[in-house]
Amino acid sequence: MDDRIATAAEAHENAAMPQRREVHTEEETPENANELPEAVRNTPVEQKSPARWAYERLILYIKAFEERLDSEQEVAMGFTGGDAGVLRIEGMGYFDPDVVTFYGSDPAGGRMQLIQHVTQLNVALRALPKAEKRAAPRRIGFRLVRDLDT
Repeated sequence: MDDRIATAAEAHENAAMPQRREVHTEEETPENANELPEAVRNTPVEQKSPARWAYERLILYIKAFEERLDSEQEVAMGFTGGDAGVLRIEGMGYFDPDVVTFYGSDPAGGRMQLIQHVTQLNVALRALPKAEKRAAPRRIGFRLVRDLDT
């Protein structure tokens, strides 16, 4: 960052750019915790629908959560209220201007899909044992970030 004074237009533009800040206990903060992928960083927030903006941020949270899982765990999400239980996240998307959807399965292997309005978005990420006995766990966060950059 340079030391020159920003013009009012530059200050306004910078205020609309996506920012991220995370701090964890002791040495727990990942080295890249506050970095944003180019696709997220280079598009001003005001140019994105609420659904796209929520989708992109969720991708970053899922990827960061998966980075801390061991080889026997996969990411899932728990639901607040009701009896819906847990959804193993196998896909995610958005529908402009204001809907985010999660695709996956429940712990018994039944197919699930959650469709949620961005104003009601409340996601609890959970670690579950791998669904099947395979060599490597499936990681959706890394695929989602790759998709952002294409």
